Amino acid sequence: MKRPTDYPTPTLVLGALVLLVVVGLVVASSTSSASFGAYNGAWDGTSKLRGIATDRGAEPLVAHDTAAYSRVSPNETVAVILSPEGNYSATDQSRLRRFVRQGGTLLVAGDYGPETNRLLSALGTEARLDGRPIRDDRRRYRSPVMPVAGNVSNHSLVANVSSLTLNYGTAVVPNNATVLVSTSEFAYLDANRNRQLDDNEAISSLPVATVERFGDGRVLVVGDSSAMINSMLDRPGNREFVRAVIADNRTVLLDYSHTSRLPPLALAVLVLRESPLLQLLVGGGCLALVFAWAQRPEPVRRLWSSARSRLDERTSRLTGERATERSPVEPPKMSEAAMIAYLRDRHPDWDSERIRRVVATHRDERSN
Repeated sequence: MKRPTDYPTPTLVLGALVLLVVVGLVVASSTSSASFGAYNGAWDGTSKLRGIATDRGAEPLVAHDTAAYSRVSPNETVAVILSPEGNYSATDQSRLRRFVRQGGTLLVAGDYGPETNRLLSALGTEARLDGRPIRDDRRRYRSPVMPVAGNVSNHSLVANVSSLTLNYGTAVVPNNATVLVSTSEFAYLDANRNRQLDDNEAISSLPVATVERFGDGRVLVVGDSSAMINSMLDRPGNREFVRAVIADNRTVLLDYSHTSRLPPLALAVLVLRESPLLQLLVGGGCLALVFAWAQRPEPVRRLWSSARSRLDERTSRLTGERATERSPVEPPKMSEAAMIAYLRDRHPDWDSERIRRVVATHRDERSN
């Protein structure tokens, strides 16, 4: 067997370059920069949510289709839907209702968009999101738009939870649902979003998390999906709240069926895992390629040898040239205006207030 030192330098350089390109493509196609993305390890992703599930002894299952609800045991599963996009079809709604009625726990979290309330209405739950941002000048984390909701009920579900910190969240209108967590008595709904308490805005304790029975299962509603992103899970009470919801369940189903937050490679792996026929076709195709390569005819061998020789020669000429020494340059930091423009381009459906609070949160994270 040849050792690496037995190969000429141009071949080694070429191999290293190919390896770097392949690794780069794999990383790019298996990670995501989308907000709330399960494979996004940045501040606005939810990769830590999968980690908490694993720490609790549960299997995190990323779902790209609501058919996943039919493949799990409902009474041993917690399903999480964060800031849904688009409407769930009648089939999707039926699968969710059946999952909860048979004993599943469903956590739905959102803020200002109408999609969350549409989903709750389709499911037939009582709780709804108010849609106006909460501010609290007294009980807060750094800013009034990040209230620390410390009024926790005596419900067994939140027995080990001391608070829940929101990030530009909204209130939950419980109707007949049971309130789990509420803000302090100094919170108010900023109806006109002018960032101050007006005469027609009253201070009061506002519900931010509820639970209600639905068949043999239950539905939790939280007034802020970003309370569970990576940067917020270390805020007062948030990690404990997530751990309490997961409890002793064996599966945590992360529903991304109505978002575009799954990277291509991760999506391909999920589809492959769910289709035995596709697994057979892919496996057979790989074996056929290996066999064909092992039995390749002499013309193919000569063509490969000739192509490799030309590549070696070109690489040798490139590596023989003296590279210009350059000082490392630190990449410039993105300005606030640039971040706003970037988010407006990436998320045209977001309003200006949401964009400003995302930029503000990111700026606070970088300053610490």
